[in-house]
Amino acid sequence: MKNRICEILDIEKPVVQGPLNWLTNARYVAAVSNAGGLGVLGFNAGLKESVNTVEETVEAMRREIRAIKSLTGRPFGVNVAPTSDDPSRDRFTGPVLDLMAAEGVPVAVMVGDFWPGWTAKFRDRGIKVVFRDGNPSAESTHRAIDGGAQIVVATGFDEGGTLPVKAIGTFSIVPLVVDAAAGRVPVMAAGGIVDERTARAAFALGAEGLYVGTAFMMAEESPLADNIKQSALKATAMDLIMYRTVPAWYRSLPGQLPDALLRMSRSGATEEEIYQAQHAYIGMRDGMLFGDLSKGYASFGLGITQIHDIEPVQTVMDRLTAWMES
Repeated sequence: MKNRICEILDIEKPVVQGPLNWLTNARYVAAVSNAGGLGVLGFNAGLKESVNTVEETVEAMRREIRAIKSLTGRPFGVNVAPTSDDPSRDRFTGPVLDLMAAEGVPVAVMVGDFWPGWTAKFRDRGIKVVFRDGNPSAESTHRAIDGGAQIVVATGFDEGGTLPVKAIGTFSIVPLVVDAAAGRVPVMAAGGIVDERTARAAFALGAEGLYVGTAFMMAEESPLADNIKQSALKATAMDLIMYRTVPAWYRSLPGQLPDALLRMSRSGATEEEIYQAQHAYIGMRDGMLFGDLSKGYASFGLGITQIHDIEPVQTVMDRLTAWMES
């Protein structure tokens, strides 16, 4: 299928891999791009320990970017999360933009609040901008399009990771965002999309592409810990637990720490207290990269129910998109 998303991103299939923070590396991202979609490096791609300085952040990302370029000649992206249009208050985004421009990375997957100043800077350097609001709405869609985003992602409550504040499912938020976009830019659907059925449903509601996390995370090339993959294979959406945290909610497989976080949530602990107890995003590394649910958590989207095998990225991609060519 060649549609607007494929044309904007210069890819064969309208599928973007969710960046997943700690759970990306060069091998995984290149596999998605080689399968025809857009692989995307997350914030801590290829790392096992946190880096805190701008210089360390840039050099760690540079290593992964160059490793990807040794594995594929196809486009890929980098996740960015600006916190202010004022560069003096956002010390990471500018250096990452300079790195992407220098290394020829063609796509920025921008998450969080929308900052038109940064969007203009990326586009001025020839970098395409895909915007994914953590709390999508008609208003945020208008703001992003008016500010220069070329693709908008509609994320539903079915997703894994940091959940939207509003508990609006994927197949309710997609038509809302599509109608707000009014054809000005294409919309991608995110949350619970793991197979042909869910992909077809997203397109039926007006999406022109798929933004996929859990399905690729369960692939052979993913750095997700093997014991967590095996536990996830046995689980369905009914098995996942959900607890309050900053900014709203999180979902996880059961385990020692996730169960304790759920007890805190039910007993009235504050979101900030629970966020500290989950060790912020270090808890994702410990639970999902290291496979230790006594120290971390393991977040999945509700599409986990339909995943029954650990398969290559190419097989996952084919399942999501083969119907588009028929």
